[in-house]
Amino acid sequence: QLFRFATCREVLMMACGGVCAALHGSAQPLMLLVFGMLTDAFIDYDVELNELMDPDKHCANNTIQWRHLSAQENLELNMTRPCGILDIEYEMTNFAYYYVGIGIAVFILGYIQISLWVTSAASQILIIRRMYFRKVMRMEIGWFDCSSVGELNTRMSDDINKINDAIADQVSIFIQRFTTFVCGFLMGFVKGWKLTLVIIAASPLIGVGAALMALFVARLTGQELQAYAKAGAVADEVLSSIRTVAAFGGEMKEVERYDRNLISAQRWGIRKGLIMGFFTGFMWLVIFLCYALAFWYGSSLVVDTQEYSPGTLLQVFFGVLIAALNLGQASPCLESFAAGRGAATIIFETIDREPEIDCMSEAGYKLDKVKGDIEFHNVTFNYPSRPDVMILDRLSLLVKSGETTAFVGPSGAGKSTTVQLIQRFYDPKEGMVTLDGHDIRGLNIQWLRSLIGIVEQEPVLFATTIAENIRYGRPDVSTDDIIKAAKEANAYNFIMDLPQKFDTLVGEGGGQMSGGQKQRIAIARALVRNPRILLLDMATSALDNESEAIVQEALDKVRMGRTTISIAHRLSTIKNADVIVGFEHGRAVERGKHDELLERKGVYFTLVTLQSQGDKALNEKAQKSEYLSLLLASIRQRSRSQMSNLIPESSSYISQAETEKKDVFDDEDETVEPAPVMRIMKFNAPEWPYMLFGSIGASVNGGVNPVYSLLFSQILATFSITDPVAQREQINGICLFFVLVGIISFFTQMLQGYAFSKSGEILTRRLRRLGFHAMLGQEIGWFDDHRNSPGALTTRLATDASQVQGATGSQIGMIVNSLTNIGVAIIISFYFSWKLTLVIMCFLPFLALSGGFQARMLTGFAKQDKQAMESAGQISGEALNNIRTIAGLGKERTFVAMYEAQLDAPYYAALKKANVYGACYGFAQCVVFLANSASYRFGGYLVQQEGLHFSLVFRVISAIVTSGTALGRASSYTPDYAKAKISAARFFQLLDRVPKISVYSDNGEKWNNFKGHIDFIDCKFTYPTRPDIQVLNGLNVSVKPGQTLAFVGSSGCGKSTSIQLLERFYDPDHGRVLIDGHDSTNINVSFLRSKIGIVSQEPILFDCSIAENIRYGNNQCKIGMNEIIVAAQKAQLHDFVMSLPEKYDTNVGSQGSQLSRGQKQRIAIARAIIRDPKILLLDEATSALDTESEKTVQEALDKAREGRTCIVIAHRLSTIQNSDIIAVMSRGYVIEMGAHEQLMGLKGAYYKLVTTGAPIS
Repeated sequence: QLFRFATCREVLMMACGGVCAALHGSAQPLMLLVFGMLTDAFIDYDVELNELMDPDKHCANNTIQWRHLSAQENLELNMTRPCGILDIEYEMTNFAYYYVGIGIAVFILGYIQISLWVTSAASQILIIRRMYFRKVMRMEIGWFDCSSVGELNTRMSDDINKINDAIADQVSIFIQRFTTFVCGFLMGFVKGWKLTLVIIAASPLIGVGAALMALFVARLTGQELQAYAKAGAVADEVLSSIRTVAAFGGEMKEVERYDRNLISAQRWGIRKGLIMGFFTGFMWLVIFLCYALAFWYGSSLVVDTQEYSPGTLLQVFFGVLIAALNLGQASPCLESFAAGRGAATIIFETIDREPEIDCMSEAGYKLDKVKGDIEFHNVTFNYPSRPDVMILDRLSLLVKSGETTAFVGPSGAGKSTTVQLIQRFYDPKEGMVTLDGHDIRGLNIQWLRSLIGIVEQEPVLFATTIAENIRYGRPDVSTDDIIKAAKEANAYNFIMDLPQKFDTLVGEGGGQMSGGQKQRIAIARALVRNPRILLLDMATSALDNESEAIVQEALDKVRMGRTTISIAHRLSTIKNADVIVGFEHGRAVERGKHDELLERKGVYFTLVTLQSQGDKALNEKAQKSEYLSLLLASIRQRSRSQMSNLIPESSSYISQAETEKKDVFDDEDETVEPAPVMRIMKFNAPEWPYMLFGSIGASVNGGVNPVYSLLFSQILATFSITDPVAQREQINGICLFFVLVGIISFFTQMLQGYAFSKSGEILTRRLRRLGFHAMLGQEIGWFDDHRNSPGALTTRLATDASQVQGATGSQIGMIVNSLTNIGVAIIISFYFSWKLTLVIMCFLPFLALSGGFQARMLTGFAKQDKQAMESAGQISGEALNNIRTIAGLGKERTFVAMYEAQLDAPYYAALKKANVYGACYGFAQCVVFLANSASYRFGGYLVQQEGLHFSLVFRVISAIVTSGTALGRASSYTPDYAKAKISAARFFQLLDRVPKISVYSDNGEKWNNFKGHIDFIDCKFTYPTRPDIQVLNGLNVSVKPGQTLAFVGSSGCGKSTSIQLLERFYDPDHGRVLIDGHDSTNINVSFLRSKIGIVSQEPILFDCSIAENIRYGNNQCKIGMNEIIVAAQKAQLHDFVMSLPEKYDTNVGSQGSQLSRGQKQRIAIARAIIRDPKILLLDEATSALDTESEKTVQEALDKAREGRTCIVIAHRLSTIQNSDIIAVMSRGYVIEMGAHEQLMGLKGAYYKLVTTGAPIS
């Protein structure tokens, strides 16, 4: 299935590459043949030397003979060993040629195999990318709702890259390794089946060991993750309810709770380290025992029965070894196949999926003449992504042609949804939408959308010039039309003022333009289409007054003679519509003109009253200009308002400037200087004994490899000993030594594994605890930043801390291991033959280089690919993010074409890469052969000319080669190390950050007779994450001890914000909050919070028992059961708790999900009471309840208020009437203040709200 897009040409290329790979795979076993002959030659030569050392023997007629016997007698004694024929240098030269020949063949084969496969993969990937993007752009909008844009973007990049990995070089490498495996075993069986069987008999042990290790590690990792998941859940719970934690001063308590959960995770981690050490040790032990067995049995075959020559022994042994190794190396390729198949299923699924509303289809008919009557017949609709939420509920509605119809109503009532149905982004579940009496499902989509011009609340511009953006409205439009449309949209003047006029680039997402300018360009774009139907979805809501007036004028100009639907919240935009339709809960509830609807006192009336009230107050207050920005505040989305059902919200008021600012922040965040290693080590200092022992273990393990090469060459040397008894003794000795080395390495591996995992896990736990402690110490404003959302912080705790382990712990072990390995090898080599060592060392850079080169090549290419794909990614990202706009403009094909044009560059890059990568791969593979040819040739020379013993040649060569691989291993650990340093740096950044409002510090004023007298003096405040929205705008209010103050006003006017200033979650930007005459910024934070109790609208409970939750109210001291019961009785909670089976030990579930709202609310009240606070804050404490529970809770609250200063925020008059002071707020300051009677007498805003009985919201 992976190759379903391959053409004949590609199939041919892949077949060719496969054959080459197979030939390449047989090269290593071929080399073994040569190696065996070479060993035999060396041994014969050495035997000859040994024989001739006997003074009684000499070389006559090319045979060794006893000096004092005649030729005849020598024959009878079987003295036929040849001599004098063997010219070792000549032989070695021959072998060197063989090696070079194989090397060159390998280079060519490697090059062909890789470049062919990579090339064919590149063209297949090109096809897949094209098909995928084309298909995605054809999908209906509902499909995009269900799959996030980010996910689609990663699929386009990562998943397709995974497929690429699976069908490119990996296949050929797999074929090559598999061939090696087969050939190696064949060779073993052909040359010597007995020994092969013996070796194979022992190998299941290794397999079993590996399998068990994998099993245990997976088990333990699972356990560790589970244990950490508990701690993670604690962290998540605490961070998502950080305001509650802060208000009740529970920081230290939470850190302790988190730490308790970390202990078990740490235990599992240490066990895992120990078991890994045990199994690694076990594998080494088995491998060494295998060596011992093979050499012992093999040598007996060579010496006793003389079935094998020593060369054959080596061929068999290494044949099987290489086969096993290659089988192991082939398995990662299988993993990448699996990953590729996994990725491909998703992608091919999308490619095969037929869209429900296909925007590129030619089907559907086009009307000759369009009037523009739109009618909804009993339309029921819900979004595919949220099937359980009914958006439109049997909506029937008529929009007449040529009229302007305005839709008003709370957000979520389905206004924008109707607009999307007209554009046929979705099809209704039931009922139908008709245009001039034709069901729009029967019309051609592109044609239908070409009739409609839409201006959205947040217009989307594309990253090109202004003229191009307007041209997106209609492709064949002339420059004059563009200018005309710009004039109609009141955009012409500002465009002509720009230096490049119509050729000005608008930036990514239109970022270079102000809101008003973007809006007017979008209007021009809609007008160029000359649409029959104009849809205005809150087209002016995001603008300030001045630009609003201009845009509004433009809209009024263009509405003439078109069917216009306008969705708006500002009266100024609605008043002059022909018909106003009021929406509520997915139905059109009222319809008529401005004056008619005011009579009805319904949805529309409430909207109007609130708005005009605020406007009046504003005008009285001050010169208008300063408060323009406030117009936003009226509709600003309040950070946690759930009840803003009436003045709808929209998250789009984050002005452009701010989004740009955000980007800047993000970049700063990414570039962290890697942390100094010393500082990381300091955190790990207490564990130094573990680290010391671990390092000792690691260094012993490092010495094992070179020792192995010593033993190996020693065995070869024994074959040339002439005296059988001495020979046998030596062989047995060496085999025993192998066993000994195996046992030692078993213990040291265990030591290394345990010691380092212990120190690493302790470090991880310590860092997590410190990090969590630091997070809880930050001021609340820090948590508002989208980068510090609870999810992001929990992941940071989970991953960063464990990645830091990469710089200490097992990393150190690896490094020590590799270093000793190299050190010992080089010492051994130089000691035995410095000349040969130097010759081989010449090749080391090449060996290291080829390894490094391969790694570099791949990462380098990945980078290039990434850059090449980036421009394509930008287009796909822009297309997917703005899919609605593109669909509305019918521009899908344009984007597909642009995307495909961008794909050529990466494709050609991939072709180039195929060649370079192939060459590098070939080079890396053949260096080994060349190194061998040179070193053996030179070894032969040394043996003959300088009398070097031949076993030393093998000793030096194998020592250096093994150490070379160790070098490679050491360098492969650097990425982890770099990651660790960056993670650590991120962590230290967190630890070093000084919060603006510090909870942990003891500085600040405390005083004894805390009364609870509160004054807000001219407070101004904006949330740090939304600096352009003024929330409080000169708030003046004061409460005497024991008084109750009630705030009323529409959502977003700053009621809750004032409470947060009092709690010191934030400090005011300007003005002061005084408590008992002390400035809040100088008071000790935890002291201040300990005097305040808070009950909020949605009380947050923690996942523990009811008693624990109430106890949370006072974290300063231990609280007995009696006090809890007293508090519960005051909160009308006790009776209900006693009716539960487990009484006070009942678990409330995560976030209190096991309880009803009234019950949660009363627990929250009990929690506030047990604090015995001087100041009680009630933020809409009863708004979420039904009448019955409201009564109970209200009683509880009235009891709780006695003798305390109390601030109430409420929407129901019943809860406010008996307050001492009522403050009516609008737009961040108080417009009326006094007791209930006084305010009724004023006949102002409060009076109006009470008499109309409209909900105060």
